[in-house]
Amino acid sequence: MKRIFSIILAGLIFVSTTAIGQTTVDKKVLNWYNGAKFGMSTDLAYKELLASKTSTTVIVGVIDSGVDIEHEDLKGKIWTNTDEIPGNKIDDDKNGYIDDVHGWNFLGNADGENLEHEQLEMTRLYSKYEARFKGKSYTDLNDEEKKEYELYKTVREKVEAERKDATSTLELIMSIYNPASEADTKIKKATGGTYTDADLKKLSKDPELGKDAKYLIELHKLGLTMAVLQDYVDYLNAQLEYHYNIDYNARKIVGDDPDNFKDVGYGNSDVEGPDAMHGTHCSGIIGAIRGNGIGNDGVADNILIMSLRAVPDGDERDKDIALAIRYAVDNGASVVNMSFGKSYSPYQEEVIAAIRYAEEKGVLLVHAAGNDGKDIGEEDNYPSPQYPSMSTKFTNWIEVGASTRYKKALAASFSNYSDKLVDIYAPGFGNLLNSSSK
Repeated sequence: MKRIFSIILAGLIFVSTTAIGQTTVDKKVLNWYNGAKFGMSTDLAYKELLASKTSTTVIVGVIDSGVDIEHEDLKGKIWTNTDEIPGNKIDDDKNGYIDDVHGWNFLGNADGENLEHEQLEMTRLYSKYEARFKGKSYTDLNDEEKKEYELYKTVREKVEAERKDATSTLELIMSIYNPASEADTKIKKATGGTYTDADLKKLSKDPELGKDAKYLIELHKLGLTMAVLQDYVDYLNAQLEYHYNIDYNARKIVGDDPDNFKDVGYGNSDVEGPDAMHGTHCSGIIGAIRGNGIGNDGVADNILIMSLRAVPDGDERDKDIALAIRYAVDNGASVVNMSFGKSYSPYQEEVIAAIRYAEEKGVLLVHAAGNDGKDIGEEDNYPSPQYPSMSTKFTNWIEVGASTRYKKALAASFSNYSDKLVDIYAPGFGNLLNSSSK
């Protein structure tokens, strides 16, 4: 059992996400990142530095999974394209995007369908080179092809290793999940649908349900509720079905050519999409209404969020990111928030060109360093403040690592880092949760 738990802990980001559904938020530290000490002293700044100053509205482009533009804590904080008439299916402002009232969704099509899952970039490269090199001898290749073949071997080995690991882990988890599910069904039937740990303790003495109750009690001691187990099963299945599946083609939903950066105007105006949790989370940190007693307080008071949906469950496409940056610049954003990253970027020069465009227009790009606990000055992580073809970093870029609210661990253990590339560490981990046995 402990072996299973250690396997789950190895998926740090996943466990952190699913744990939220099983816990309650400690409101005493909900807004720690706005406070003093290990926060940013945001509240103090508003009180003492900004009280007598007049602010100007800043448009922030959020390139992410989508944003819940109707969220109660973001009311009045969503950017609106006043030159576009909603729902008339006409590109009123002639910017190339039809009905782009609150931003744009680069992961959909004109019929309203949305892409949710994607392969990882290394899987896409594996698929591409598999078709090109399968059955060919290394000696038959020219020098340029040999370089690509070496990359092909690297990504093939990585993808196959990850698939093997995910498959074995899923089998292991299912050996726990299946009997837990059977026990859960029996207990729910006996308790009328819901139960607590106290109920399980009582039922542990029942001659018929005792064994099932004890099994669930032991799982709960390890933090393994049915919800956590289900989420982990779903996570592993998504890896096998989408992330590491070389035959999966999500882009057929969008209908564009993802390798052609001149093929633009694709997508739709659904800036929320099927899963806007991460984008809404980031938008809330940026600008949730301050002092309304709902959830957390945003850092910036006078901002408008422009939602640019370009990050699926899987790796984002270089084309979508480049066009999303250009859209933000062309439509008035002064800052672009980018909380995503990947290890491979096949169209680096096109992304660099988009960033240079933002640089020329004076638009600031703020990028999360990532959550792999690695030195991004030594291991690739894209997009980057400095690409291999560049001699110096972009001048309009801030690379942000994650700090904590703990004196003994100021930098989060999961945060990427680099003396050369990471500019600052900002609040990213606070352990705001209280355990719940329900």
